[in-house]
Amino acid sequence: MNIELSEKEFRRLLDMVYIGNWILNSARGDDRFEDYDLLQEKLFALCPGHGMRSLVETWQGHIFPSRAYEDGGIHEAIADYEDAVFYNILAEELARRDLGLEDSDPEDFSQLQERMEEYMDEFDRNGLNTINIDI
Repeated sequence: MNIELSEKEFRRLLDMVYIGNWILNSARGDDRFEDYDLLQEKLFALCPGHGMRSLVETWQGHIFPSRAYEDGGIHEAIADYEDAVFYNILAEELARRDLGLEDSDPEDFSQLQERMEEYMDEFDRNGLNTINIDI
């Protein structure tokens, strides 16, 4: 298979592959999806031939995204995604708890959505500063 990409498109593809692999593998410890690691390595191995040598490092015969690549803003994009997912999940779980829907779906999602939006508004205003947990 051959795919023609501009240099800019190739650079964007690297970001997408890195982010996808991060989401799939970063919390798996030694139980990683190796085929995704290998695909990432295969694509990053093309960097030097496209004027992007600074994006890769070699370690123990394998090619990895370089520290410069990882420090170049990609983790800020991942963190933004993680924050959005965290707050959305938290808002839904709290709304389900409030409405007694922990183990079921409502027939009409509008009440659940409305309650979630109230939580999201609160999180936008105060983050987690007003969350209290009684133990």
